[in-house]
Amino acid sequence: MHLVALIMGAVYLLAFVCAVREILNSRTSQGSIAWLLSLMLLPIPTVFLYLIFGWKFFDDYATDRMQNGRANRPLRARDLALIDGDTDAKWPVQVQVSELPFLKGNDVELLVDGQATFDSIFAGIEAANEYLLVQFYIVRDDRLGQELAERLIAKAKAGVAVYMLYDDIGSTGMPKRFRQELRDAGIKVSSFNQRHKFLRLFGATRINYRNHRKIVVADGHHAWVGGHNVGVEYLGEDPKVGHWRDTHVRVSGPAALGCALLFREDWEWATGERLPNRPPSELKSYGDQSVLVMGSGPADKLEECAIAFTDLIGRARKRLWIVSPYFVPDTDIRTALFAARLRGVDVRIMLPDNPDHALVWLASMAHADAMVQHDIAVYRYTDGFLHQKVVLMDEEMATVGSVNFDNRSFAINFEITLWFTDAETIAGVDAMLARDFESCRRVGLSEVNSRLWALRLATQAARLLSPVL
Repeated sequence: MHLVALIMGAVYLLAFVCAVREILNSRTSQGSIAWLLSLMLLPIPTVFLYLIFGWKFFDDYATDRMQNGRANRPLRARDLALIDGDTDAKWPVQVQVSELPFLKGNDVELLVDGQATFDSIFAGIEAANEYLLVQFYIVRDDRLGQELAERLIAKAKAGVAVYMLYDDIGSTGMPKRFRQELRDAGIKVSSFNQRHKFLRLFGATRINYRNHRKIVVADGHHAWVGGHNVGVEYLGEDPKVGHWRDTHVRVSGPAALGCALLFREDWEWATGERLPNRPPSELKSYGDQSVLVMGSGPADKLEECAIAFTDLIGRARKRLWIVSPYFVPDTDIRTALFAARLRGVDVRIMLPDNPDHALVWLASMAHADAMVQHDIAVYRYTDGFLHQKVVLMDEEMATVGSVNFDNRSFAINFEITLWFTDAETIAGVDAMLARDFESCRRVGLSEVNSRLWALRLATQAARLLSPVL
C-alpha cells in the first residue's frame, strides 16, 4: 500500500513538473491548455505521454549551433564577396530566420522524380574526392538503399570521408546489419537521437521531434536537397503506390556550404562529435544564381519557418502556388492565405488525391475544404502519389525543400528549405508545376458540400489534432 502511495506521489510530482515546463515553454495556448488539463485530470497516462510527445529539450542543440558560429558565416561570406546584398535587402525576414545570407555564384538544377534525383546524387557521390555528407529521414534496406550503401562503401574504401545521418523514427525498419556494413567500411553512421537516450527503452521514444531533412553534400561544392528519401517507392517501384511525384534540386556553388553547415549542426548534436571544419580550398562560382539555405526546427526560439512562409504569403500580389503532400496549416497561415485571395492573388494548392497516412489525409481534407469555401483553388494530383514540397510566389520567389505545409514541419520537425529568386529557376518551377496541374482535378464547391456526413465528422475530428500531425 505504501509503495502504491509512493508511486502515485511520484507521478503527481512529475505531472506538476511537466505542467510547469509546459507553461514556461508554451508556443500555442490551445495545445498547452490541452496538456495542462490532461495532466491535472488524468496524470496517468498523460505524464508518460507528455514525456514522449511534449517534452521539448533542444537547448543543447541551440548551444551547439552557437558554438558552430552560424551567425559568423555571413562575415566570412562577405569577406569573399559572395553575399547578394541586394537580394538580402529585399527579403530580410527570410535572411533573419536563416541566419545566413543569399549567396551568389550557384548553378541550380531541378530534379523531377526519383530516377533523375538519384542519378544526379549517385553521380555526385562518384565524383567526390574529399568528403560526403548524407542525411535522409528514411533509409530503407531495399534495392535503392543497398545501391546507396555500395556506392558509399566504395568511396570510403577509396579514402573519402563519409558521414551518414538518419532519423530514428523515419528509419525504424533499418536493420543493424545495414548499419554495420557501412561502419565496417569506415563510414561514420548515426541516428539523430543516438546520443540523446531520454526514455529510450527499446528504441527512440522522443518520437514527436524528428529530423525530416534530406541533404547530400559532396566536397562542399555540390548539394542535393528536396523531398526524396531512400526507398524504391521514391522511384515509383511500389505497385501499391505507383508513380511517385517528387522534386529535388541540385545546387553547385557556395550555397552547398550552407547545406553542409546544417548537416554539421545535426551531426554534432546527434553524436557529440565535432566534424572537421574543411571548407573547400577554393570556393568556385558555378553559375550566377542566388540561393538562401534555411534550416528550421524546434530548437528555434520562435516558429521561424512559419514566420518566413507567412511573410512570403503576405507579399504575394499575382500568384501563390503551394504544393505539399500534407496540408494542415495553423490559424496564421490560413488567415494569410484567405487575405491573399481577397487581394486577388491566384492562390492554388496542389495536394495528393490518394492518402498515404489516413489521419493526416483526413485533417488535410478538412483544411482543404475550408480553402475551397473561401474561393481558393484546390487541385488533387491524380497521376500517382504527390510528395513534392514546392512553393512559387509571383515571379519573385520559388522554394524547394523538405517542409510540408503543416504544423509539424513548421514547428516540430527539423527541416531545410532552399529559396531561389533568379528568373531561370523560377521559370523552371513554373513550367514544372504547369505540367503537374495538367495531371490534377480541381475540387469544386459542389464536391465539398456533398461530402457524406460520416466523412465530414471524421475530417473535422482529425482536424482537432492538427497541432501534432
